[in-house]
Amino acid sequence: MSALDGSKREPAVVVEHLSKHFAKRVAFDDVTFEVGVGEVFGFLGPNGAGKTTTVRTLGTLIAPSSGSATVAGVPLSPRNGPAIRSRISIMPESPGLYLRLSVLENLECFAGLYELDDVRGHIDRALGAVNLAERARDLCGSLSKGLRQRVALARALLNDPAVLFLDEPTSGLDPVATREVHELIASLRERGVTIFLTTHRLEEAERLCDRVAILNTTLRLIGRPDELRQQLFRRSLDVRLRAPLADPEAVFGAVGEVQGWEQTPSGYTLAVSDPDLATPALARALVAAEADILSLAESRHSLEDVYLELVNEDVEAKSR
Repeated sequence: MSALDGSKREPAVVVEHLSKHFAKRVAFDDVTFEVGVGEVFGFLGPNGAGKTTTVRTLGTLIAPSSGSATVAGVPLSPRNGPAIRSRISIMPESPGLYLRLSVLENLECFAGLYELDDVRGHIDRALGAVNLAERARDLCGSLSKGLRQRVALARALLNDPAVLFLDEPTSGLDPVATREVHELIASLRERGVTIFLTTHRLEEAERLCDRVAILNTTLRLIGRPDELRQQLFRRSLDVRLRAPLADPEAVFGAVGEVQGWEQTPSGYTLAVSDPDLATPALARALVAAEADILSLAESRHSLEDVYLELVNEDVEAKSR
């Protein structure tokens, strides 16, 4: 199920003006967003931005200072804590497994806490989802960090959660283990599980998430990565030539879609109103000027560019 399919139904998570203060310290303030059913929702921000505190609040581990939320269809309140916890799972950055117990014994222990019917059935399905059925008898202390993360993910799947909170699930993992976790997240999305993913890995968010929110105590931006790029950066073209132009103003000024330009170490960057219209017109102008074109393409800002732009804005604002 895609996030677009899920958007036609009630959202999996609804947050309205939610805040959490610890005495005079603000963890997060006046945060509002929705997460669609079956969506992988990325939650990004620097250390101390309030990401983990938000997860703990939505997971009923701590109470908000103000605002409201609905998680997996249940209003967030102390009375509804057990109902919400039965419908969600939280996988923290540190797995917290019993290392002297086997994988199976760990899962049996946590399945007992959930008071699940058909415990073995739930465990078998969870192990199958993370491809660990053959390692069920291995001690957790003998496993690599990547395999322990998979055990922790199996533990989080025991109760068939409607919403799965993953807090930095690939922190400290090598590239191979990281790729395996990414594949598991993709398979969970295909099963319709709503995933709330906090991460510092921006390439991870760009690869996995339908939408992302950037938090720095307050919510700075929210949307699809391509939407965020368009909101923060003007559309532009990168031009690489074999030799600099003798009169770049005359060439670029003759192209109506070009709104400005600057010379770079590798060529020129042009601000344009519409890259699709500007590209062929610019190519004709360059050929007419007898320029040797090496490449002509639209500039591609990454999610990292968006993130750094926002964080730098916040740093500059605080320094004033």
